[in-house]
Amino acid sequence: MHVVRRYLRPVLLIALVALLTVVVVRTALAGTDTAPRDVDRDIAARTEPTPGQQHDLTLRTPDGEWVGGLGLIEPARPESRLAPAVAGRIAAVHVEEGQRVAAGTLLVELESGPEQAALAAAEAEVAVAEATLVRSRRGVRAEDLEALTSDAQAASARAELSAGVLARLEAASRGGGVTVDELERARRQADADRLSALTASARQRAGQSGRREDVLVAHAQLQAAIARRDQARAALDRLRIVAPVDGEVLEVHFRVGEYAQPGGAEPLIVMGDTSRLRARIDVDERDVARVREGAAARISVDAFPDRFFDGRVVAIGRRMGRKNVRSDEPTERIDTKVLEVVVELGEDARELIVGQRAMGYLAPCE
Repeated sequence: MHVVRRYLRPVLLIALVALLTVVVVRTALAGTDTAPRDVDRDIAARTEPTPGQQHDLTLRTPDGEWVGGLGLIEPARPESRLAPAVAGRIAAVHVEEGQRVAAGTLLVELESGPEQAALAAAEAEVAVAEATLVRSRRGVRAEDLEALTSDAQAASARAELSAGVLARLEAASRGGGVTVDELERARRQADADRLSALTASARQRAGQSGRREDVLVAHAQLQAAIARRDQARAALDRLRIVAPVDGEVLEVHFRVGEYAQPGGAEPLIVMGDTSRLRARIDVDERDVARVREGAAARISVDAFPDRFFDGRVVAIGRRMGRKNVRSDEPTERIDTKVLEVVVELGEDARELIVGQRAMGYLAPCE
């Protein structure tokens, strides 16, 4: 038995090696089928551009000789980025994105309860002052003189009280116990009460001096009341953002209840005049001498691959700068200098969108 095993093991090993050799030889003689299939040929024949290649001048160049450059679609006039004049919480947003508005249209309101109350009080003071002037022109009676004296004394007391409050707040503010806003309100109240006291005192003296002087004082009182009303109205207007020009609301960045402040990272509203559109094209520094105002231009965008939008050059920059738009091509030069050229587009370009990337072709000068 031991002898059989001794001779059987080499035989099996030789047989296995022979089998593997036959398999290898047959595979080598048969070869590998590396010929491409029809479906592989179709895939290889596709020439879809990458995102960076979509602005390649060789893809959609109009007939003729042109100076080309990438650019952006923009409104006919520079965009207005509107921000509040003072910080506050948004009470109402009266417009939506895409809405066309006229100059002066109310766009956004901040919370303004105290300011509205102050305006109502100031308007009431104007009405009282007007009635007083009318009465003064008709003459002053003895009972009126007595009332003027009482008014002057009350106004003087209010002025002294406001001055005392202001002095205490100023002292507290040095220790950080009072906010700047509270101190400013106290200062305005003290000034207003002081003016009221002066006015009331003048009215008293005018009533004692005679009718002519009383009329002059009443007139001064009316002017002071009108000034306070205008001041209150101006404070309220600072909490309202209105459209500076006719145009379209392009972006609304804030919603009701959010807190907005001047100088923030984003404006409240972005709007622009989209009745006509322009394209701002970056022209390479090597082609600057070939561009002139009034030259014909054609614009293409990826959204309309089979169309060109005609226009003309209306403005040429006076200073070289860096590229505003990049094609994302790996071989693109990013250190080259460009000159901004503005192309005014025709009515057919209303389908385009502000901020859309475009390719511009400018007719070169002779």
